[in-house]
Amino acid sequence: MSVDSVVEIARNALYTIIKTSAPVLLISLVIGLIISIFQTVTSIQEQTLTFVPKIVCVFLGLMLLGHWMLQQLVEFTELLWGNFAYYIR
Repeated sequence: MSVDSVVEIARNALYTIIKTSAPVLLISLVIGLIISIFQTVTSIQEQTLTFVPKIVCVFLGLMLLGHWMLQQLVEFTELLWGNFAYYIR
């Protein structure tokens, strides 16, 4: 197994991680921004106000996108196991 192969596996792993985590992180970012703007407009400076809506929206995002995320991870794992004979040479 060459250095290029290891770099390719690492690159694919990082790309898969970013691709699967990005939707949930974007949901959290957008909800946090909306609540921050709401807090600024209404002058409510309660720090705990952001947690519950973020948690609920992230949970809903995981429920909606969980199947797709799991499918991406399974495809990557199948790719790794499919090329296992190549890796041990």
